[in-house]
Amino acid sequence: MTAVELPQGRPLQRLPVRRIRQILCLVPLLLVTVVAVRHRSVLVEGFGHLRNAEWPWLVAATGTTCLTWVAASFTRQGAVVERLPRRRLLATQFAAGAANHLLPTGLGAGAVNLRFMTVCGVPLARSSAALALYLLAESIGRLALLTLLFVTFPDALRFGALLPDTAAGPLLLGLGVVLVIAVGVLAGVRRVRSAVGSFLRTALCEARSVHAMPSRAFALWGGSLAFPALQAAGFAAVGQALGLPVPPVHMAVAYLAATCAVALVPTPGGVGSVEAALVVALVAAGGPVAVSTAVVLAYRIITVWVPLVPGALTLGALVRLKVI
Repeated sequence: MTAVELPQGRPLQRLPVRRIRQILCLVPLLLVTVVAVRHRSVLVEGFGHLRNAEWPWLVAATGTTCLTWVAASFTRQGAVVERLPRRRLLATQFAAGAANHLLPTGLGAGAVNLRFMTVCGVPLARSSAALALYLLAESIGRLALLTLLFVTFPDALRFGALLPDTAAGPLLLGLGVVLVIAVGVLAGVRRVRSAVGSFLRTALCEARSVHAMPSRAFALWGGSLAFPALQAAGFAAVGQALGLPVPPVHMAVAYLAATCAVALVPTPGGVGSVEAALVVALVAAGGPVAVSTAVVLAYRIITVWVPLVPGALTLGALVRLKVI
């Protein structure tokens, strides 16, 4: 018998890693385009309000926005023992801000920083623990600042006319249901319980190591307080630029209360939910609805939409340079 060679199909060609990275570099810009098109009416209205604003206050708001990335860099460094490269860390925070506005709240920035720390040589388990420590410190810093200002200025917000008396019941019921489900899953699923226990042990060990170094502890908690303070200051500056008849400190309280309220809303960068919460908070602080809406739109233009394109370009460059 004569052996007959059968025609073989063409072997599957794997996409080169370089080509994959080039594609990933374009993904942020594509997402920016999609988000901008979906919210084009907000962009047009927001830029329209900026034309009538007082520019010195807008410059101050822009400056505080830039300083938030510095504060975030301090907090990220304070959450990990290893020394991270400063310039790359700052660039990563700028890019993470763009990623955070393109993906559900917290996921974009978390993924970028997790990748950055692992590239810098921090093991994945400890990187995840450092990320959790950062989120915890930032939440504590925001709540502590809000509590301090609210105790000092108890009349800053007046929610009685905005929220019905029956609103607290469903909210507490929903939180209770979520808590019961979480406890049930931990108690009933052994793998989940083991994974959570292992993560908590790693996180506690990382927290002890960080707080054993005064410089890291200062960076962690100093940055956690500075970050929301700078955001609130920028918000108050925009209010001054547009002539909102609300004291700046009351605006700061309104901003912190609104951002705490929408922290668990899974929307890309809080787009939509943050604007609504900020308008409600400003009205509760005594601001007219029309001017409050204009302030919120102008503030989001400065802090979200203007940095979005350069942030996406930075994100693509960091991917191309293998920083993340």
